[in-house]
Amino acid sequence: MRLILLGPPGAGKGTQAERLVEKHGIVQLSTGDMLRAAVAAGSPVGLEAKDVMARGELCSDGLVVKIVADRIDEPDAKKGFILDGFPRTVAQAEALERMLEEKDLRLDAVIELVVDDNALLARVEGRARDAAAAGKPLRPDDAPETVRKRIADFNRVTSQLRPFYESKGLHATVDGMASIDEVTEQIEAILSETVSAG
Repeated sequence: MRLILLGPPGAGKGTQAERLVEKHGIVQLSTGDMLRAAVAAGSPVGLEAKDVMARGELCSDGLVVKIVADRIDEPDAKKGFILDGFPRTVAQAEALERMLEEKDLRLDAVIELVVDDNALLARVEGRARDAAAAGKPLRPDDAPETVRKRIADFNRVTSQLRPFYESKGLHATVDGMASIDEVTEQIEAILSETVSAG
């Protein structure tokens, strides 16, 4: 089972990915984690990434796809994987598709957690208030202004990815505003249809 989970920050992708990992024995692949692991391992692609990051530059699409390609060859990814944070653009989606085809693999589904931006921001602002009231520091990426920008960035990017994956019959949506258990049920329903159709 090979999936992409889409959704803005705070939509609950991490929670749902954890449940999918536990239930289906697949791995969650975060591009940030994979980059750090490749650099730490000193693999050829990791050394290339280290040079790029040392210059303060972003890794190219080609480099990120190489890192994903190496990671899905590892034994724990044989049963499948969930991609988190990649692809972000149509160019990345096309590069990912080419790489999977070379390995004779394909995606089973691209599931988007659809949420109400205002409700999401209210949730984040509530967390910020709770942290302040408890005297706890706020994580930089949880600051309302940062989240607002990340949601806007996500909406701009996803508007490109949605038709790309819809045209391939892979895109499905779930109501990300539902309860955690209801979102899990919606995802499992999509997956059972995908498996029976596949």
